Amino acid sequence: MRDAVAPLLAHAGEPGSFGEDAALAYRPDCRTVAVATFRDVFLAVAGGAANGGPDGGVVPIENVSQGTVRDVYDLLLEHRLVIVGEAEVPVRLCLAALPGQALDQIERVYSHVQALAQAEPFLRRGGWTLLATATTASAGADLVRRGETGAAAVLSPRAARLHGLEVLAADIQDGLRNRTRFLVLAREAAPAWVSTAGARLRTTLAFGVANEPGTLLRVLSVFAAHGLNMSKLESRPSRERDWEYVFLADLDADLCAAQSQPILEELRAVTASLRLMGCYPVERA
Repeated sequence: MRDAVAPLLAHAGEPGSFGEDAALAYRPDCRTVAVATFRDVFLAVAGGAANGGPDGGVVPIENVSQGTVRDVYDLLLEHRLVIVGEAEVPVRLCLAALPGQALDQIERVYSHVQALAQAEPFLRRGGWTLLATATTASAGADLVRRGETGAAAVLSPRAARLHGLEVLAADIQDGLRNRTRFLVLAREAAPAWVSTAGARLRTTLAFGVANEPGTLLRVLSVFAAHGLNMSKLESRPSRERDWEYVFLADLDADLCAAQSQPILEELRAVTASLRLMGCYPVERA
């Protein structure tokens, strides 16, 4: 059972965005605040509730068909926020335009690059000019603000309804099981609105290793020696040294627990840097 405190959660995009869907999936009782970009989510959460900011925020991290949202991994490394939860959101996409527009009148299609990629088989058949926007919902909202004819947006059916757009084609996403996983971020590891009681926990680690043979294997050997299942491993360019990388690993374990501290010490001995990004309840059973 979740804590009774209902948080204010920031998400990127206009009302109806998948970020708002993720916030409500994580906490149906939460309040939401929209900001322009993923970076703005990080900045809003880091700014603090004392300054009128949100308690936490949600950002997408991976999609089952398109994989990693690389910009968000870079933002996780850049900022010192803590991962405290996750939410999975089914992705249903439609093509929508201002009322009265017909499909054969459309010349331009706007959306976030991930949504354009997720609807690529459908969009390829249309031969339209594809234009990237900050989020899916903002693509629809901007169409309305500009009163733009000859154009459509790829967004969720809920966002289309909220912004008064007419659906020209439904379920255009690549695959009916398409889902996006979102991370829930906070300034501290255990805010009052997060409960981990009885939950299975995941740990996300960021670590760097020397650019030498066998250094990554030493880290993986520590995971294996302690029976830690690594469900995901990503690498991102180091901001400090050219052609070197930082690795981010998801482990099916709670490395924040006191009994896990010896494992962290072993990892520190075989890494050039180690950062505990968060220990949080797993969405999937």
